[in-house]
Amino acid sequence: MLIGEILSNTAEQLPDKTALICGCEQQSYAALDALANRVANALIRENLGKGHNTAIYSANRIEYPAIFFGAAKSGGVLAHMSTRFSEDELVSVINKTDIEALFVEAALLGRLSAIRARLPALKRVIVFGNGAGTDQAVETLEEFLNGASAEKPVVDIKCSDPFGITYTGGTTGFPKGVVVSHEARAISSVRASQEFEIDVNDTICCSSPLFHIAGLFIWYQTGVLMGLTAVVMPAWDPDVFMTLAEQRGITAAFMVPTQINSVISHDQFHAARLTSLRYVNYGASPTSLAQLERQMAALPDVIWQEQYGQSEAGSLTYRPPEKNLEKSSSVGHPYDNLDVAILSPDDTPLPAGQRGEVAARDIQVMLHYYKEPEKTAETFTKDGWVKTGDVGYFDEDGYLYLVDRSKDMIISGGENIYPTEVEEALYKHQSVNECAVFGVPDDHWGELPAAHVVLELDATLTKGELEQFCADNIARHKRPRLIKFVESLPKSALGKIQKNVIREAYWEGREKSI
Repeated sequence: MLIGEILSNTAEQLPDKTALICGCEQQSYAALDALANRVANALIRENLGKGHNTAIYSANRIEYPAIFFGAAKSGGVLAHMSTRFSEDELVSVINKTDIEALFVEAALLGRLSAIRARLPALKRVIVFGNGAGTDQAVETLEEFLNGASAEKPVVDIKCSDPFGITYTGGTTGFPKGVVVSHEARAISSVRASQEFEIDVNDTICCSSPLFHIAGLFIWYQTGVLMGLTAVVMPAWDPDVFMTLAEQRGITAAFMVPTQINSVISHDQFHAARLTSLRYVNYGASPTSLAQLERQMAALPDVIWQEQYGQSEAGSLTYRPPEKNLEKSSSVGHPYDNLDVAILSPDDTPLPAGQRGEVAARDIQVMLHYYKEPEKTAETFTKDGWVKTGDVGYFDEDGYLYLVDRSKDMIISGGENIYPTEVEEALYKHQSVNECAVFGVPDDHWGELPAAHVVLELDATLTKGELEQFCADNIARHKRPRLIKFVESLPKSALGKIQKNVIREAYWEGREKSI
């Protein structure tokens, strides 16, 4: 299946059904498909289709899906730019990815204009959204689409052709462009449609950024495949989410653990505000047993389902809801007909129970990093496995347990300490709302564990009390030697806690691979 066919097939079956709701704007599947066709035909007309790279730089807006599907139908490759990119990161990814034309939300046009002189290969800038048209030097989406047909374009596209680029987090330098094919991302939605607890009657919430694999390819695109109505949130706000659930009857949502936590910890939270919500799919970062129990207690009627995947390797595992408590520390088992393995340092698959690097191979993995052959070679083994950088193991039942990110592991006095194990213990304290455990330099031990902790609202926990709690619950060598109470933790656009940002202040002038 081609990505453009996902939309076309649903539009043919459910033309009048509401596909998108964003604020006061709505769009049917027929209207969305027609607009996507116009985007595709305009790209082809302007010689920006097959063989060319374009990009979109936007928060979640009602125009985003039409540009996404339109680019896919044109045969070209669309790169998805994070709204969190710094100016230098934007310059790096646009130039390195050979972007010829860029669709930009009007609210972000100023950032792009500030670096335009540093983008010699960028030929076209097309602006859309509120405020589009105020800068007469830049063409609007309406102007770009003028005269473009709403009929389905005729293009020779193969399922194995590249169609999208998303970017790694950039925690070890400038972000890398992950190039994926039509079939790689289509298969993820097909698998999700079979295993997620959603159906054609659901109204889903898209609160995660569409420029991220989880928000776009795994969640929203699956909704389109299944013909669901999607309520799109331009930015995350727990109170707005609850209001939308009340007003729009949201029944299903994808959320990252920090978003779930922000809802059930909100001073305006009440389960009655979320009576329509019956299913939450979550992932993208670890969830402790303590948080799982909190969210299940706060919303006992909701079906909670965890999933795990990665930009390079695609969607890998899911945990059946009935196994939530029995297999609470796992991220589930692999999808059917999907090769996932634990590799030793010499890239040999390991048996159940042994720890190593999680790896996958199948049509859902990336094609390569854009113009980075050396890093691509480092990620692929000679047998075609894509290494994820995550450390984990399988149990005897085939469930995958993630120990930690390999780059986050703390090596103290020759002992390996996995931060998630320490975080799991900290979350057991009723006053701990969020925490991040990481390594800080030590002249004798090399590294020592440290923790930044966000307390629950109105909690009166002292540092000494938390230190005693750690002494009672955590092995001596794993206890945080430094505990700092903070008001918040830095997060990525998806809501992942950015430990690399926290570590920077402690490792300045010291050598640490992050």
